[in-house]
Order: sequence, then structure tokens, then C-alpha cells
Amino acid sequence: MNSGCLSNHDFNSDINRAGTASLKYDGRQTMFGTAEVIPLWVADMDFAAPQAVTRALAERAAHPVYGYTVYPDSLYESLIDWLRRRHDWEVQREWIVMCPGVVPSLHAAVMAFAESGDSVIVQPPVYFPFFSAVTSTGRQLAHNPLRLANNRYSIDFDHLEQCAAEARLLLLCSPHNPVGRVWSKQELECVLRIARKHDLVIFSDEIHADLVYAGNKHHTLSTLAGTLGESAPHIITAVAPSKTFNIPGLNLSTLVVPDPGCRRALVQAFEAMHVSAANPFSIAAFEAAYREGEAWLEALLVYLRQSRDYVAEYLTAHLPEIRLIEPEGTYLLWLDCRALKAELGINDAELRHFFVHEAGVGMSPGTLFGEAGSGFMRMNIGAPRHIIKTALEGIKKAERGARQRTTSARSL
Repeated sequence: MNSGCLSNHDFNSDINRAGTASLKYDGRQTMFGTAEVIPLWVADMDFAAPQAVTRALAERAAHPVYGYTVYPDSLYESLIDWLRRRHDWEVQREWIVMCPGVVPSLHAAVMAFAESGDSVIVQPPVYFPFFSAVTSTGRQLAHNPLRLANNRYSIDFDHLEQCAAEARLLLLCSPHNPVGRVWSKQELECVLRIARKHDLVIFSDEIHADLVYAGNKHHTLSTLAGTLGESAPHIITAVAPSKTFNIPGLNLSTLVVPDPGCRRALVQAFEAMHVSAANPFSIAAFEAAYREGEAWLEALLVYLRQSRDYVAEYLTAHLPEIRLIEPEGTYLLWLDCRALKAELGINDAELRHFFVHEAGVGMSPGTLFGEAGSGFMRMNIGAPRHIIKTALEGIKKAERGARQRTTSARSL
């Protein structure tokens, strides 16, 4: 495989990531019990970051002193310009809190806005740190499970209102990981009405907001809340270049918090955790991505949409036992494997074993995302399409073999 430099919009070429301390590749043995799997699990992509990012990192590395670092004015300006241009969101600098990723931010929000023993609402199946941010801090989970009907997920608003009557905080994933929903304006307005009625704080994880497929539109919750005036609920919005530009290992993201009291509470929580996101390389990459990465992103969105459609067509033609919950955003596919489980007569642990040890494909098991993920798998399509094709062919071959063995065993 070629590990050299790629053209700015080349998503088909292989980059050898083995031996780079990559969690996705060098963590396969630990995660799956074997390194002989195609890794389509953890949410980073196998594509080179925009050339502007690589260039900015190289230029910063050329300066031989890597000392304590502050956030320059230009960093804030790059983010503000991006949010205005891409999301029609006019953000004031004083609203911005820099932070080391969404997971520490979830913990900080839970500590800031819910007391020990208070209820915090999550909407499973959902990104699993949403659960641990609540349980590890001594708060109580209030599950508001998403509804699946006609191959599409929706929010159970009646049940959400019941939860909101007893809770302090809602952890909202928008766009949603792993089910791929891009919530409509009407859905988000309903969430806001419930939050306003019950004085509920909302942490809105919007780090996939830039990864939305044509025909769908991401609505920033905070802008919708702005139309409610002084009665708007308090909203903390997580935004980051990490997923958008494939730089999650640099660990710099942002919370946008219009309310001064909420900002103070979050800053105090971060100070109590003794964490800092400031380092010279994350700052250089953050700014370069937002200033110069837009053309790269537009090309990426086309490529990901084509990969999504390729998987959908392949499953329909060759693996009808696996149904794609078609995503409206993100590069993560939520695969409904319940029919496959039933056909093979296996449980969730055996389903994972089937994909890893028979198909040679390492995906995230649905049970990581809560009980509602039973029978599902999450596939990361942020890889050259020929890798996705090879993975699907491996699954097809394994399914044929497993079906034949099952049929033979039942005939005995």
C-alpha cells in the first residue's frame, strides 16, 4: 500500500496506518481478539486530512519550541466564520469555550448541570459515552428510546416529556450517532418546547453537523432556540473539526454557550477535571481546517454518499438479511442484522463472532449503544471504496457458509 502523499481530494488510495499507534488498526488485537480483520469500527476515517492541515502542522513543527499555548484570535475567527458560512449561525466570541473533545465535554456538562442522583436523559441507541458520562459521575440515566418504524428512527416525544418532568439535563445527539438521523426543524422545535416547559438544559452534540448528505439539512438547535427569546432553554452546543476533517486525534473541540451562567458552570467543571485542550498542533490544525478545508469537505461528502449508496445496493442484491437504516448524515452506517441473527439462530455475542472470525470484518456491535442496539452493527464507511467492497464480499461469503452449516445441522 502507498503511504506517501495523496492528492487533496483522493479518497480511493490506500494509506498504511499500521504501526502508527492507530487505535483503529493497531488496536485490532485488543478489540477483536485478532488483527486479521478489516477495521470498520472506531469513528475516524482512512483518508488523508486536507493538505492545508498537513501543511499547517508541518510549518508549526518546523518551529523547534513546543511550549504552553494560548488560543489566538485567529482561531476564534476561523470557527465563527465557518459557522456563519456553513450554518447561518452568528456566534459571539464570548460564547465559545475551547475543550478537549466531546467526551470530556459530556462529563463536564453532567457535572455542571445535574447533581448527584439527578436524572439525565439519553436517547438510545446512542453513542456509548453518553451513558458513561452519567453513570460514572453518580447521576441517574433516564432512557428515552428512539422509535424505529418503516426503517426510520424518530423521537418518542410523549415519553420524552415524561422524562423531562423528572430530569435536569438532556444529552441530544444531532446528527445522531449511530442511527444517522438528521433531525428536522419540526422535531427539534418539539424538543425545545418540552425543554422550555420543564426548565431542561440541553447538551446538543453537533460534531457531525458538517457531514450531512444532499437532500437533508442540519438545523443548529441554538439558532432555533433563539426564536423563542428570553424563554429559550439553556443550550450547550458541541462543535468540532474532528469528524469533519478527520483530525480526531488532535483533541480540540468547542462548546458554544450563549448563557453566561452556563459558561461559568462549564468552565468550573473543566477546571475541576484539570484538563486542557491547548497545544500548538491542535490549534494549527483547527484553524487551517476551518479556513481552507471546505473544498475537501465538499468532495468528501460526494464520495461518502456514493459509498453509502453502494452499500445499500449491495445489501439489497446480495445480503437481504442485513438491512441498512439509511443515514441522512455521518459516515457511520447502522445495520439491522436481526433477520441474520434469526436465520442463523445466534445471539449478539455470536453475531459479533460471526463478523469478526468468519467474515473478517471488525465493526462496532450494536449493544455498545444500549439495549436497543441488540441485533445491530455499526459500520464505518470512511475508507476507500474497494475496502468496503472487500468487507461486504467477506460478509456475503461468511453468510453463505453459515447458512449452509445451519441448514445441514437442522436436517440431521
